[in-house]
Amino acid sequence: MRYHALACDYDETLAAEGRVDDGTVAALERLVRSGRQLIMVTGRELEDLLRVFPRLDLFDRVVAENGAVLYRPADQTSTPLAEAPPASLVELLREREVEPLSVGSVIVATREPHGDTVLHAIQELGLEMQMIFNKGAVMVLPSGVNKASGLAAALAELGLSAHSTVGVGDAENDHAFLVACECAAAVANALPSVKERCDLVTEGERGAGVAELAGRIVENDLSEVDVDRHHLLLGTVEDGELRFSPYGLRLLIAGPSHSGKSTVTAALLERIAEAGYQFCLIDPEGDYIEGIEGAVVLGDGRRAPTEDEIIQVLKEPGESVVVNLLGVSLDDRPGFFEGFLPRLSALRARHGHPHWLVVDEAHHMMPDGFGLESVGLLREAGALLMVTVHPAAVSGPVLQTLNAIAVVGESPGDALGTFAAATGQILPPEDFPDLPTGHLLLWQPPAGPLRVELTPPRRERQRHRRKYAIGDLGEAKSFYFRGPHGALNLRAENLAVFCRLADGVDDDTWNHHLRRGDYSRWIAEQVKDEELAAEVAEVEREPGDSAAEARRRVRDLVEDRYTAAATGPG
Repeated sequence: MRYHALACDYDETLAAEGRVDDGTVAALERLVRSGRQLIMVTGRELEDLLRVFPRLDLFDRVVAENGAVLYRPADQTSTPLAEAPPASLVELLREREVEPLSVGSVIVATREPHGDTVLHAIQELGLEMQMIFNKGAVMVLPSGVNKASGLAAALAELGLSAHSTVGVGDAENDHAFLVACECAAAVANALPSVKERCDLVTEGERGAGVAELAGRIVENDLSEVDVDRHHLLLGTVEDGELRFSPYGLRLLIAGPSHSGKSTVTAALLERIAEAGYQFCLIDPEGDYIEGIEGAVVLGDGRRAPTEDEIIQVLKEPGESVVVNLLGVSLDDRPGFFEGFLPRLSALRARHGHPHWLVVDEAHHMMPDGFGLESVGLLREAGALLMVTVHPAAVSGPVLQTLNAIAVVGESPGDALGTFAAATGQILPPEDFPDLPTGHLLLWQPPAGPLRVELTPPRRERQRHRRKYAIGDLGEAKSFYFRGPHGALNLRAENLAVFCRLADGVDDDTWNHHLRRGDYSRWIAEQVKDEELAAEVAEVEREPGDSAAEARRRVRDLVEDRYTAAATGPG
């Protein structure tokens, strides 16, 4: 389910001449029974609304006074979201015979032609107030208070995201909250300027239009409405930019080591985060210990994250999570993920987020034998991103949930063929040459594979370098100084520790590993830096006059490449 809430304006949207008809109420009742939540967003004062509309019990929250008051129908409590209007302003408007004049908990309201009088009063008193106009109504509120800010407060209390919300309205003061919603709807009687900025316009007017919209949400979750204003940039193709929907994509990023998978993933995560979508990234090897901007990293090499910790953060729709599993033994990581998946799915079923589930090292986390029930939960994710170097090692049923693949690096046809076989697609009979850095093949059947030049992330991330410089690679990937007789067991969990230990071990131990090529092998296989490994291998082949000289050369190579990542920007 994509849309978990409907936010409605009242006058001339739900109501006609202040009243809501029985058919509209019935449509709202059906929407509530579908498990969705209702929020009213109105310019009316609360007492006035309670007098004219007896069915506020249908609504989970009511935003009144054009964003200034939050009301909870379940317990009939309300909270002002800004300070009360200055008494000096109210007194001055009464002195100047502004009629009608309504004073609420926060709002001061009148009608045209008193707009100029109100403006002059605000300027005369030196107040930081704003005027909002709506079909002849003139509303005065503190700066920054509007229907969008009120809706944000309501969604926060309910644990919902605007990205899981449909908004519907008709007039000027609805612009702000409609644009904030994932899908903006206008009833047929809405102002032309409102219709132009909305994603859909109902055929019916007022309550009939809202009933129509509610029915479409219940019946097909507005699946026929492509809200392209939210599409995210991937890169460029021959005829321009290529963008993709933030909902419904189930994408596999595949390619050999050092082929650019991490760059593609970083670019997508950057755009997902910047657009305000919440993601949960499963990071089995600690590749994201530096995190992604706007995300909380839970877990490290010494301590596994708990399910409760992860869920607690994800309950806040504005917070994304990187789940670092280095503290979980290698063999137990797939089980941790599969055991956690039902709780993640339950959170999404209730609140509509996280919007994206991202799984790194998918071949390890979802191998053959991954439970069919868990596969079903993957299908319920709003959007799914999986990354692997071995697509053929990913569970077949998991691959069948995918609807797209992005391939980078050498022999892209191999990964495309695996995807085709798993999903029952027919791969076009053509050659797929190796892809240069920064390019990928995107295949979203039924269209054919498309070559894309990736638009790289704005921030070139140093997460791999920082991880290997000062992170904890875990016991299995650490380097161990053992010596020629196995008498030592000195663990270097990263390159910084490696350099310190190398300076302290005896010459026999140092030379033992040097002659065996252990240093370059570890750097190539575990640090995954083939260029540095080649340089260290040169030292191993020609160590120089002494062990001390070889130590110095290796240390200099490491520090030249990794000191900046370890210390970070000054």
